[in-house]
Amino acid sequence: MLRAAVAAKTPLGMEAKQAMDSGGLVSDDIVVGLIQENIKKPECRTGFILDGFPRTVKQAEKLDEMLSHSGNKVDKVLDFAVPDATLVERITGRWIHAGSGRSYHEKFAPPKVPGKDDVTGEPLMQRKDDNAETLKKRLEAYHRDTVPVLQHYKDKVAHIIADKSADEVASQIQQAVQQ
Repeated sequence: MLRAAVAAKTPLGMEAKQAMDSGGLVSDDIVVGLIQENIKKPECRTGFILDGFPRTVKQAEKLDEMLSHSGNKVDKVLDFAVPDATLVERITGRWIHAGSGRSYHEKFAPPKVPGKDDVTGEPLMQRKDDNAETLKKRLEAYHRDTVPVLQHYKDKVAHIIADKSADEVASQIQQAVQQ
């Protein structure tokens, strides 16, 4: 959403670009404003999904306030529960082919030849933030800042046990959104 607004050179997109170019974080007000603009689009008339937002209680409160002005509210929050150790294994084993975006995992979906893309034979790379140290900081921030959001929306949270097979997780999601 941020990248699309920047590319489209919308007023909020240009504000976001200015923050990103200076190395700062895009303010909560800009992000909530972008959400407000986007949920007016025809494809959102029957609902929408926010992935990775809100990440703090302050953001949740701003989102709730914005939604209430248009007669909307958060209906459901999906909490994808995965043990930290599993996340470390998943993230640190991830490899990508830069040119195509093809994704591999050294344990779960390894390339035919270690370190090489199956299609082109070109070298694979790891994103610079796919390492244990960066992930540790992300997890600390998640536990400190995002877990309280679950309490904020406590009556709307569906807990998804997400260290299961894709089919099992999909089934849990389907059940959660149909309730």
